[in-house]
Amino acid sequence: MTSAPLLSIEHISKSFPGVRALADVSFEVRTGEVHALVGENGAGKSTLMKILAGVYHPDSGGIRWQGQPVALRSPAEAQRLGISIIYQEFNLLPDLTVAENVLLNREPRTRWGMIDWRALNERTRQLLGDLDTHIDPRAPLHDLSVAQQQIVEIVKALAFDARLLIMDEPTAALNPTEVGHLYTMIERLKQRGSSVIFISHRLDEVFHISDTITVLKDGQHVGSAPASSLTREEVVRRMVGRQLQDIFPARLPPGSGEPLMEVRGLQGPRLRDIDLRLHAGEILGLAGLEGHGQRELARTLFGIEPIQRGEVRIRGQAIHLRHPADAMTHGVAFLSDDRKVEGVALTLGVRENIGLPNLDRFSRMTVVQDTLERAACRQIVETLSVKTPGIEQPVRLLSGGNQQKTVLSKWLISEPRVLIFVEPTRGIDVGAKVEIYRLIHQLASQGAGVLMVSSDLLELLGLSSRVLVLRDGAITAELPGATASEESIMLAATGVHTG
Repeated sequence: MTSAPLLSIEHISKSFPGVRALADVSFEVRTGEVHALVGENGAGKSTLMKILAGVYHPDSGGIRWQGQPVALRSPAEAQRLGISIIYQEFNLLPDLTVAENVLLNREPRTRWGMIDWRALNERTRQLLGDLDTHIDPRAPLHDLSVAQQQIVEIVKALAFDARLLIMDEPTAALNPTEVGHLYTMIERLKQRGSSVIFISHRLDEVFHISDTITVLKDGQHVGSAPASSLTREEVVRRMVGRQLQDIFPARLPPGSGEPLMEVRGLQGPRLRDIDLRLHAGEILGLAGLEGHGQRELARTLFGIEPIQRGEVRIRGQAIHLRHPADAMTHGVAFLSDDRKVEGVALTLGVRENIGLPNLDRFSRMTVVQDTLERAACRQIVETLSVKTPGIEQPVRLLSGGNQQKTVLSKWLISEPRVLIFVEPTRGIDVGAKVEIYRLIHQLASQGAGVLMVSSDLLELLGLSSRVLVLRDGAITAELPGATASEESIMLAATGVHTG
């Protein structure tokens, strides 16, 4: 990595009606580096990136590109300079081929003005080969996985001779194997002399891949420093104004006595002889490597996936889980890891999302009582501090943290006794995570039993009363939350220790 600045952001400010999004922000991105940009939702990251992409124009301040002042008046102008942004929601056309997407509007032509399909596919094959990936240029985009579509986005940017790639939460929809492949691709981009601005809420990723970390808070530049000179605790403190140890509430002790939920000899397509007990007032963590049964167990206990053999009891009563409605009838609630697909209806308002699974509570003689529904929704929104202009606000306009609170709201109205959380803080910022952690802790401390699946070991260790570790669909260890460590979890997850 050279020391020459590729991009200099100088005293950038930007305001919208009633909101000051950026205030006098300055920092540099050097040639051949991965520069992480972190901060809570609302810190100004998206506004700054859209300024660099030519979507917004700053109110004051300027940008230098390779030492020369530039005015980015449009996305096309940013691309001509070599700046490309890869958004979380891909900007691709699913019915076209990979090659057609990569070279859209820049297709090679024959001398008669027709598209030269052989040259189109060959050029795309070369670009894919530069990153050591072997996707067929002729494949329809809709046949590709999310990870492969992300590669297409990167290759599309490289087709514009991008010198700077801005990646916005690039791992949000990827599994660990795909994340590792993305890291490899980023390293290859660095070797080519390209720079990457890497935006992520996942600090383990930030420290793994980044050379430099810049923190924004409330639209202001808190600081930039080499990643090697910072600790996770320091980054969290800069982002949210609190120490890492202040993120998690006091750990709840393991429960005792009769369990709220008991599982005996549970067998499923990917589960083997699962026994567990979940008590009132405790948080039971499920850990393990990706794909070893934690997610399947959570979904099975809510009736989403089938039980082949075994027994599930709620408060001593054996229940038959053939459908989520069976679980809901017995006071079980479920938060999916895919919030946008299984958690909320994005186009509907907050009230409608909260009300849909609770219509029987708001109905009299099969007629929904609008007054009852609105009063209950307003109360739960206030209780959970859902930040929304009103209960009719479309959920798609809320931040990830407030979308998650909306999912919680719809369940808490029914006063469940067992709550199953799968990746409860995926895709939300550190500040919102703290609020979710406190809500989970509060629910358990008030007598609910919480079963939590999380790939974030720090999260599991910070919250769990006990941790069960799964490997190949079976429980290999039970660890006390107070003494469990990342090392002890990984030993059990990899089969080195099964005690």
